[in-house]
Amino acid sequence: MTALLAYPFRPFFLLVGLYAVLVMLGWSGYLFAAIPLPIAIPAAQWHSHEMLYGLVPAAMAGFLLTAITNWTAARAVRGGWLLALILLWLCGRSGMALAGLLEPWLVGAVDVGFLGVLAIYVAGVVLRYRNYRNLVLVAVIVTLALGNLLMHVGFARGEARWLQMGQRLGLDVIALMMAVIAGRITPAFSRNWLRLQGGDPALVRQWPYLDQLALASIALLAPLDVLVPDSDAVPLAALAAGLLNGLRLLQWSAWRVLREPLLWILHLAYLWIVVALVLRGSTLLGAEFSSSLWQHALGVGGIGVLVLGVMTRVAVGHTGRPLRLLPLGLWIYFAINTAALLRLLAAGEVIDYRTGILLAAAGWIIAFGLYVILYWPVLSRPRPDGKPG
Repeated sequence: MTALLAYPFRPFFLLVGLYAVLVMLGWSGYLFAAIPLPIAIPAAQWHSHEMLYGLVPAAMAGFLLTAITNWTAARAVRGGWLLALILLWLCGRSGMALAGLLEPWLVGAVDVGFLGVLAIYVAGVVLRYRNYRNLVLVAVIVTLALGNLLMHVGFARGEARWLQMGQRLGLDVIALMMAVIAGRITPAFSRNWLRLQGGDPALVRQWPYLDQLALASIALLAPLDVLVPDSDAVPLAALAAGLLNGLRLLQWSAWRVLREPLLWILHLAYLWIVVALVLRGSTLLGAEFSSSLWQHALGVGGIGVLVLGVMTRVAVGHTGRPLRLLPLGLWIYFAINTAALLRLLAAGEVIDYRTGILLAAAGWIIAFGLYVILYWPVLSRPRPDGKPG
């Protein structure tokens, strides 16, 4: 237990893997075996809520609370304080799982409380160490908490418009968060790897103005989705964001790091974000795609692939191990990308819907389940070099 509570990424990454498997098993059991869920709320909205506001905040906490020690001189949250944060997250998940037996206001307060505590802590560290660059991430956490609150209002009032607004806001904010984080680590890691391989790190380019435009275009989606959700402005902004972020990704020269799985998976995750944005904006060009298509391109592709890409790298990098994928780790990447592709084919009715959903769910469960199996020894044991963390 001591090693597990030594650094935030250790317990949270394991919980992400475990919860990803459990929530998908519950959803699949409901869909295909008619196993009832004691939630007293629409099952589809429960599923989307737990993916956006259950799974992602745990992954975000594991990454941010670890990375912030590199951005500042702050000590990592560990021991009893880390355990308290974990228990708060677990209470939120338990509340959502038993929502049919509890008061809606209590479930909502505990669940939103996790993101509130996370935002307060990150803001405190950023301001104390004058690391103002990362205030954008505080804004992202606060807005994500707002989206979570909107969904809980929808659950309590039984009104679909609140649920839809909270879901769209969650997708927009998470897309922005992924673009911010991936935009920092992917080109930086790629340059470092090229340098170690004797290559030219300058081949991985970044244009500051393009970066700013790419991020601003995604950020624009959130207010549009809240203020004018049914206007053509939303797909127009999404299409512009897809094109700008596609150009941004192109500058990172993914083809130069294809020999390193821990790197190309990050590039591929960003490509899924671009695909989701383009699919969302394609309705402006007359395409008649279901919204499920772009939502699952972002959810299974963007979120699923990036979360696993980051967790496989951080798990070895921050425990003093060589920066390489563990044996059988490629199957994690294969399974999650296959799950994303199958989910899109099902949503687009290219393959049988039920078969596609079932196979996609299986791919998701295999990917996250294999992560837990392979990385449990890494995350639960002390660093081999004896250093703290």
